[in-house]
Amino acid sequence: MPNSRIKVPEQAKVGEQVEIRALIMHPMENGFNFDSQGTTIPVHIITDFVCAYDGAEVLRVQLQPGLSANPYFSFYLTATRTGPVDFTWTDQDGTITTNSAMLQVA
Repeated sequence: MPNSRIKVPEQAKVGEQVEIRALIMHPMENGFNFDSQGTTIPVHIITDFVCAYDGAEVLRVQLQPGLSANPYFSFYLTATRTGPVDFTWTDQDGTITTNSAMLQVA
């Protein structure tokens, strides 16, 4: 399972714009690189990244092989109520990885 780092503010006020950040440790191999023996490294990329806040999708990104290793996402959402911020990404082989953080709204 890829390592990830997510950053969601611990608290926010109703209506406040909060920054959400996610870093996914992933090689994002494009199929054009070679290992030390000269063998082509097969394609190994994340194809989809989705973020949902309190069950509603707020961001969906379709990734392509040209993206560098360890994709980083930063975006804003409006805090409306306390709820989970769920992250899901799908590898090209169908592996689905998730991570989650709670956003407390006062």
